Amino acid sequence: MPETTVPGPDAGDENRVELSAPATPEMMHLVHAVLEQLWSQHEDVSMVDRMRFEMAVIEILGNIVEHAYAMESGGTERRFDVRLTATDAALVASFGDDGMPNTIDLSDVAMPDEEAESGRGLALAMAAVDDLTYDRSAGRNHWRLTCLRQPG
Repeated sequence: MPETTVPGPDAGDENRVELSAPATPEMMHLVHAVLEQLWSQHEDVSMVDRMRFEMAVIEILGNIVEHAYAMESGGTERRFDVRLTATDAALVASFGDDGMPNTIDLSDVAMPDEEAESGRGLALAMAAVDDLTYDRSAGRNHWRLTCLRQPG
């Protein structure tokens, strides 16, 4: 069962929403709901910034669900967590998962040609945000994406 933590004003950080859940395709809908929670707390975020950020978040999560567990078997429940933060300057998503290590060099990610049937997720995410990083530590994958908010 997914666990959702949404800090309220007494928790001291209404700029952040968090989710920890099984890494299954069904959780994509739940992440959309968590994004809606963030937008309800930050109605001043422009539609352009929301679209850029949401696209990148969903693409990274899609890659986690599809690729981080592609080689896994044996019935072990794999999980991911995500923390979404909104400030006056930026929207930030931090993902963690216990799946297989990522082997893609982010400096080499490019949009595949029109005929390709896959490989667009990371390229789309990178094009949508101002910074996207990945590292592996303590047996977990860590993704962080930052979308600088546009003035106005």
